Amino acid sequence: MSLPLIMIATALVAFTLGGLTMWPFIRRLDNRLTDALWQLEHDPVTGLLNRAGLLTAHAALAEAHSAGPVIVVLIDLDDFKPVNDTHGHDRGDEVLVEIGNRIHGIATLHGGTAARLSGDEYAALLPVRTDDLARIADTFVAMISEPVELTTDGEPVTVTVTASVGLALAEATDPFEEVALRRADMAMYHAKHHGRNRHAVYEPGMAMPAAGRRRGPRLRDRGQLNQEATA
Repeated sequence: MSLPLIMIATALVAFTLGGLTMWPFIRRLDNRLTDALWQLEHDPVTGLLNRAGLLTAHAALAEAHSAGPVIVVLIDLDDFKPVNDTHGHDRGDEVLVEIGNRIHGIATLHGGTAARLSGDEYAALLPVRTDDLARIADTFVAMISEPVELTTDGEPVTVTVTASVGLALAEATDPFEEVALRRADMAMYHAKHHGRNRHAVYEPGMAMPAAGRRRGPRLRDRGQLNQEATA
């Protein structure tokens, strides 16, 4: 074998061995990148999509050639704070996970996806497969209000929470936050204003209840308020 061929063969062997040596590092780097991307779009407590993930899901839906109307569901748990105060935040997180699993199950059944937006507020994005929005809303209300079984200090504990649910119909191409989520938000607050543990469906002309009757800025609103204040 001539000297140039030997040099080429040696270089190829070195390159191959180097690639084999680098492969575990590249694989670890890829796994870390995948985990980082997952964390950017998912809630760390429930594993559901977070707000950014829901926006991405909606954007993908809006770009689909067959995109049609969508149903946006906004779910706010009623008086969840006493659960944390009575049983501690760890048990409270267990309740949030269980409620999230139920919401995810309903959303998946209807071909959609679910998210935890903040604190005790969830959302779901569903394709329109029926015009009976009230039935879908009642399913969310009923499933969430089912008792949650916990264990505290080795003793079984039953916790029951309820939710106010708002539903809205919008085109997939409508701005998600400004139109779809805003409509669901108004409907949800009407449900909360009229007794909680119930639903309301957005209707044209529906407005947000008077500010004095609301609980104040939600966690997902505070960031926007802070940005406006510093702008």
